[in-house]
Amino acid sequence: MHRNNYNYINIYIYIILNTLGCLCALPVSGQNQMEIQIANDYYNRGEKDNARKAFQELSKRSENIPFIYSNYLALLLESSSFKQSEELIEKMIRREDRISARVDLGIVYLRAGDLPKADKYLKNLIRSQGQEVYRVKSIADYLASQNMGEYAVIALEYAREVSGNRNMFILEMANLYRMQNKRDAMVNEYLNYVTQSPSNTNYVKNLLQVLLTKPEELESLEKLLIDRVQQNPNAEVYADLLIWVNMQQKNFYGAFIQSRAYDKRFKRERPKTLETAQIALNNKDYANAERSFLFVSKEYPKTELDQEALLGLIRTREAKLKGKYPINQDSMQLLVYEYQRFIRQFPNNPFAQEAQIDEAKIHAQYLNQRDTAISRLQRLIAGPRASALTKARAKLDLGGIYILKDEPWEATLLFSQVEKSQRESVLGYEAKLLNAKLSYYKGNFKLALEHLDILKQATTREIANDALELSLRIKENTTFDTLGLSLKQYAHVELLLYQNQLLKAVKSLENLKAGKVLMKQSEAYLYDFIDKKTLLETEGEYVWVTLPPNLINRNMADDIYWLEANLQQQQGQYEASATLFQKIIDEFPDDVLADDAYFRLGQVYEEQLKNKDKAMEIYRDFLTRFAGSVYAAEARKRFRELRGDFDNNN
Repeated sequence: MHRNNYNYINIYIYIILNTLGCLCALPVSGQNQMEIQIANDYYNRGEKDNARKAFQELSKRSENIPFIYSNYLALLLESSSFKQSEELIEKMIRREDRISARVDLGIVYLRAGDLPKADKYLKNLIRSQGQEVYRVKSIADYLASQNMGEYAVIALEYAREVSGNRNMFILEMANLYRMQNKRDAMVNEYLNYVTQSPSNTNYVKNLLQVLLTKPEELESLEKLLIDRVQQNPNAEVYADLLIWVNMQQKNFYGAFIQSRAYDKRFKRERPKTLETAQIALNNKDYANAERSFLFVSKEYPKTELDQEALLGLIRTREAKLKGKYPINQDSMQLLVYEYQRFIRQFPNNPFAQEAQIDEAKIHAQYLNQRDTAISRLQRLIAGPRASALTKARAKLDLGGIYILKDEPWEATLLFSQVEKSQRESVLGYEAKLLNAKLSYYKGNFKLALEHLDILKQATTREIANDALELSLRIKENTTFDTLGLSLKQYAHVELLLYQNQLLKAVKSLENLKAGKVLMKQSEAYLYDFIDKKTLLETEGEYVWVTLPPNLINRNMADDIYWLEANLQQQQGQYEASATLFQKIIDEFPDDVLADDAYFRLGQVYEEQLKNKDKAMEIYRDFLTRFAGSVYAAEARKRFRELRGDFDNNN
């Protein structure tokens, strides 16, 4: 009975205390709310004197403190009223013992210039939390929000210490180091993170790709990874990241060495060296692409990996031949034999089908055997063995051959079929881009733009960039020249280049520079450019017409230089090509083509004119003038190669 009475009394006391607590916590009166709002409005409008007077009056009542605290404290600190700041904080702590208010007291000591007192106070505050790790974490978060990163780091280090977990709050710590620009410390935290969570390696790669943009930062990361690999030779994640950082630096020899070591140690189902080979090939590092493909072929004989590597070797030789102007037809014919031998050696498998597509393109583009190419691709598409994806790829290439034959309707039919069958895939977007280019070649700029506007949101950066570049060219050159006659002629020259009709392209470009365009005779009459007495140079149903001065697009000079430079290069006229690239740089230094032209100029001096010193000079200057260019990483790699940084390549 006494026990029951005791329990009832406890419950009664509990109810009374809670009721009193609720009464204390009741919101401020309506009048006070109005005054608080007015004071905060003064502060937000920058009326500091009025705000300070209002806050000072309101602060006399403790229930108002939480509602004015942040703005009033900021105002006091701004005016260096440190004594009043301390008094306000003490009132806040008595009213609501927020940990952030206790941190504010340390901030006041710092702002007052009493660094030893602030340092001692903040460190003691952190340690006074004892084992309460997440209270320490809240202190760190608040310190970070006040731009006090060093003390936030101290707080998180203490949390790690008391928890006995050195990997606690890794991402938060990495972010603090990033805010303090302590790159090595930040990177070490991210490396610790992937050690704990290897499944997040790609997330960390993406972060590092954004955060580490300078060459010295990537070199520092490489050194850190080498140390970790040596200390932890069985840690797969470090070996993977070391391959990745070499690729970021375009050091494909280094990537090959690390990939080879990775494959020998970890023996995964798909070798890293094969990935390295393909990326090196895409980046035109043919020597290291060959090294990597050969390693895979040797290490995985008589397997599908061997077949993929052998096909990669043939494609590497093809890419090298295509980069040397003028194209050697005898070498291309030998390449056809290599593809045919591969197809016979591995009949009816997916790699043989890919080889058939590659072989057909050589027949069409370089040996002028377009009917042979069409026949082979049609047979592959009609056959039962090729996958839907392979058939779609073959249709795109077949459409390209029809463009070579100047049969646009056949081409657009095939592109549209792939758009429909491969909707929302990379091949589907590629088909839409080809349809856009075909409309552009034919001067139908409105239809081209409809395709391109969709492609700007494409899933692959390359397709989206190509779409944006072509869209900008059309819009820039049709804004004032609504007929777009000069751009139509320019697009026609591009088509001739694609079709390998170099002599016609030269003539058309010279006419364009002279203000002439090729158009249908009926169209020329319609625009009153000619009359029946006019003597005309004809090409079939088309005639060459000299445009009136007001219709000549003078803003296309840079584009014309660019097209002419490429044309000269394809004809083996490298000095002339270099001169034209230089004209773009000199006359249009701020144009979107300037970095393209400067990089290509370096390539011409390096690869065709064999002037190593001049190429180095261009690449070095390029990195200063166009540090943010998409070609910056490649220019840096080429400069380092020419300087001898990768002499172990050979």
